[in-house]
Amino acid sequence: MRCEVILRTGLICLVRVGLMTGLVAGLAGCGAGNFGEIPVTIVPVVPVMPYSGPTFSVLVRAGSLPLAGATVQFYTAGTTGNGSAAKSLLSTAVVTDATGAALVPANYTCPTANGMVYLTASGGQIGNTSANPGTVLLSAVGACSSVVAGTNVTINEATTVAAAYALQGFLSGNNIGASATNLTGLTNAFATAATLTNAQTGSTLGTTLPSNGTPAVQRVNTLANALNACVVKASACAGLYTATANGSPATTLDAMVNLARNPGTNVGAVYAQAQGSTAYGVGLTSVPLDWTMFINYVGGGLSSPSGIAVDSGGNVWVGSYFQAASKFTPTGAPVFANGVTGYGLNNSYGAAVDLSDNAWFPNEMPFTNQGIGGVTVLTPSGTSAAGPAGYEAGGLNYPISLAIDPNGTTWVVDYGNSHLTLLNSSGTPLSGANGYTTPLFAFPVVVALDGNHFGWIGNQADTTVTKVSPDGTSFTNYNCCNGASGIAVDAGNNIWVANFYGNSVSLISNAGVVVSNGYYTGQNTIDHPQGIAIDGVGNVFVANFRAPYLTELAGSTSGQIGASLSGPQGLGGDAQLLEPFALAVDASGNVWVSNQGSNTVTKYVGLGAPVKTPLSGLPKAP
Repeated sequence: MRCEVILRTGLICLVRVGLMTGLVAGLAGCGAGNFGEIPVTIVPVVPVMPYSGPTFSVLVRAGSLPLAGATVQFYTAGTTGNGSAAKSLLSTAVVTDATGAALVPANYTCPTANGMVYLTASGGQIGNTSANPGTVLLSAVGACSSVVAGTNVTINEATTVAAAYALQGFLSGNNIGASATNLTGLTNAFATAATLTNAQTGSTLGTTLPSNGTPAVQRVNTLANALNACVVKASACAGLYTATANGSPATTLDAMVNLARNPGTNVGAVYAQAQGSTAYGVGLTSVPLDWTMFINYVGGGLSSPSGIAVDSGGNVWVGSYFQAASKFTPTGAPVFANGVTGYGLNNSYGAAVDLSDNAWFPNEMPFTNQGIGGVTVLTPSGTSAAGPAGYEAGGLNYPISLAIDPNGTTWVVDYGNSHLTLLNSSGTPLSGANGYTTPLFAFPVVVALDGNHFGWIGNQADTTVTKVSPDGTSFTNYNCCNGASGIAVDAGNNIWVANFYGNSVSLISNAGVVVSNGYYTGQNTIDHPQGIAIDGVGNVFVANFRAPYLTELAGSTSGQIGASLSGPQGLGGDAQLLEPFALAVDASGNVWVSNQGSNTVTKYVGLGAPVKTPLSGLPKAP
């Protein structure tokens, strides 16, 4: 067996272990003793193994009716970018029989066992009707290795709705693909689809939806009915395509992906289309505000939830005002039944996750540090990385917001004394004993970091935001705003500010020019904005604290910067948001919102474009 030193710095020696004689022998032969008692980190070279799967059965349905003569193809998702070309796993597609059934033969080979696979069914006919060329249905299966002997997969309108919403950020035509660096986001998107529908039975309630989540059955039923009306009667497709016209759809799958991407368009027309079928039950009994797909989650210790952040695995951390922090899996199950308590958690308004997946929370008034605040840091397992009471040094005084730079520096806004505290990853102050301050601060409440490592501080009691250099020697005010309560920096290093008192969003360019001192949407749908976030293509999402909906604005690369993408009634109003405080976009494109007034977290399925998480530095596609 061969031990090859590939890196040696200080106390760490990285070793590549040859696989010829196994890992146990590698540990023995490459132990610390071989390097003068220097600790050794073993890096095994693990080959990527393909997976050859067994025969499994497929059933293609239009509601309860079989689709005969439908062409079924089996794919593994592309790996060269969102919507990249998928790999066909069958050299010859299979065709359904008179009962809508088909067998996918064995010995197909996926490049990797954990690669995501899916099925499409195209065309086909019901009884003696003519084949409908507009019929394209999709079922998201999951990891290739999950297909085992006895697996049955249903492809119908409901599975198509679930896949279109959960995977819209990864879909282009019939292709599902992600970058090779975002298998996590893609995997989680498939898992989300499985919470909406059951791919085995085709029913409109996924078996993996956690018990603390509110199912979206009626919404899925209604949209499945809209598709079914087209599948059953080709002449009805024109109405579906017109109602979902963004992107010129030519198939049922196109139509549903368009709707997932433009949920506020032609809402009534889509609802009318759904009235042409009852294959999936009655569904919604009135026209919804829009066609966003959402799930509300309770539990996990939520108690007046505030800050929200996503880790590298797609898990969601939420801070609460009342002495708890919560963590949810990518599908919304609480990791800790009652949340995490102690460690100084108390009166938390913010949250951030660092590059080691530790969650940071500012606490205004923990019971230590003379009652003036501290910072809690929790490991992925929910234990403290900052001691029993959190970090308290550096002049922390009612800390209310924090942000983490890619270099590991955490910036903390101290509301109590209008100071700014910088901590390293171990909690050591980098800004002196009392932090940075300036007369330009006016009750600062939020901080965000730009691509040059400067902090941007929102002054709630003024019309300004303050730009601060990392060494605390430079402070520059921009007169742009009105009660800045949320700040986000886009991929172009432009600064977006949510104006709580101004009911607007401001934009400062990367050159320091105030582009707008308040974007308003056409119907003034911005109402006391609190949280703000940027997705992977630069669109801006705003949480309106005094309104039960989100606002989406066109980003800085758009031809209409700041234009509303939400419609006159906002976005997602049917989810019954109550005092939405903060939001975050994950690597699947889901938008997560904390509701301070209802102790819930809302997940808008596939509403945005995927973002690399944890968010550290500028937002970018993963």
